[in-house]
Amino acid sequence: MSLTRPTADALRPGTGRAVAVLVLVAVAALIPLLGPRVALDGTGEAAAPGAGGIAVLRTVLFAALCIPAGELFAAWLARRVPGAPAAAPRSWAPYAAAAGLVAALGLASVVATGNLVPGSLADIDVGGLYENRDGKLALLEVNAFAAAGLCALSRRPATQAWPLAAVAVAEALRAHPTTEHSPLAGSGLTLVHVVCAALWVGGLLHVLRMLRRWGGAEAGAALLGLYARVAAVLLAAITATGVWSTLRRMPPDTVLEQLTTTAYGRVLLAKVLLVAVVAVLALVSRVRLARASDPLSACSPARAEVVALGVVVAVSAVLTALPVPIRW
Repeated sequence: MSLTRPTADALRPGTGRAVAVLVLVAVAALIPLLGPRVALDGTGEAAAPGAGGIAVLRTVLFAALCIPAGELFAAWLARRVPGAPAAAPRSWAPYAAAAGLVAALGLASVVATGNLVPGSLADIDVGGLYENRDGKLALLEVNAFAAAGLCALSRRPATQAWPLAAVAVAEALRAHPTTEHSPLAGSGLTLVHVVCAALWVGGLLHVLRMLRRWGGAEAGAALLGLYARVAAVLLAAITATGVWSTLRRMPPDTVLEQLTTTAYGRVLLAKVLLVAVVAVLALVSRVRLARASDPLSACSPARAEVVALGVVVAVSAVLTALPVPIRW
């Protein structure tokens, strides 16, 4: 029996993919971890204790919401494609729910210590979570991710839509405390923003996974085209709610100044620029889909779009850990 040593050409594809994933994970962790400190530099504002860690937890929580929501959305689109193959990629929803549960527990522990980073388990007042609004919302997210995980493992994984919706509602309510002007209006805008973003990000990820599973099936191009049409509506809703929410927190005559002088404004500006890049990639993908001899060549810019959207999710998490801008 002779042993053959794998050639460099045989190792390169898998190795390159693994390295790329590791680099993306490292970047995704560094953005929320270091983002608050960089954004606050020179503004004179003070961040909450452990802002970097909280941003990391929120990044995981947002990603855990996007992945299963996107799977349900992409599966719904696939059922509307004539002749679509029955084969589907393995669901990541149970793993996403587990990650979301861990992140929600971490965030709940911060709320249970008076929005401070707990030094030990003795510092966590679990009973205190039932005594205030933030604590109840944190518990709702913990229970919702636990329920989503059970639904994902059940015979009817589509039922996880309900606990996922509960997470989105809890995040919308948490972002707008009752002391804010018109908190329900703000929560409504945030809810639409979060739901549309989760469907956009998670939907594209799962659509690309389905195309890879289907190989060169013609239904793949039809699914990508259907997603692109719905994604255009989602982008319009995200843009509208984002602009409206910004004007609620930053009056029109102070927006330009606060975009450079406040930490929230700086990160918001970075998010806007990233979304603009994503929109360009989406446009390139749609043009290729319509004009290229091989419509599936649109997958290349779509993959870059997924990566950019992942960065947007991390930047959005940083926003939640920064001081709310002053309404002058």
